[in-house]
Amino acid sequence: MTPLLRAWRPTDASALHDAVAADPSLSRQLGGAELPDVADCADLIATRLAATGPGGHHLAVTVDDVAVGDIGLSALDRVHDTAWVSYWLAPEHRGRGLATRALEAVARWALDDLGLFRLELGHRTNNPASCRVATRAGFVAEGVERAKLRYGSERFDVETHARLATDPRPEVEPLPLRPGVAGGAGRPPHGDGAPGR
Repeated sequence: MTPLLRAWRPTDASALHDAVAADPSLSRQLGGAELPDVADCADLIATRLAATGPGGHHLAVTVDDVAVGDIGLSALDRVHDTAWVSYWLAPEHRGRGLATRALEAVARWALDDLGLFRLELGHRTNNPASCRVATRAGFVAEGVERAKLRYGSERFDVETHARLATDPRPEVEPLPLRPGVAGGAGRPPHGDGAPGR
């Protein structure tokens, strides 16, 4: 098994479709997108996941070059040097440390190379696995936002976590990142897999 972070490609549409078919709740992580077929997945990759710019980036979490998840950096605010991080994995790849290692790689890149000071993320309080990912990657729980998210007619509390540039670095080996995937926004995060800082 060779895990790696890289840019999303149009050819990842089938893998994205398989992930959503295995866990339909992933559509919430993808902005509520309806993805009934591979063509819809290809469109989402082209318009959202492969698109990078000053406002954010998405990277495919891959195993043996097959996309099995996503890690996104969005809401970049250069006034305050902050950003929001999100992540998901296909069900069969959860529980192996991939999300934690992907989050660590993106956190190092954002804090070290992009010069951000604060990264934030949130997870539904009924998702303890996501909480473990955040905590293991050095994101400190800061509080609960009541009824923040609504999916259908149901509302969910969200626990917010943050990691500061001044926080201790966790003992987590970051996933390697294929060089050049950052869309020109800075050096790619430790593309050789080197630990950085």
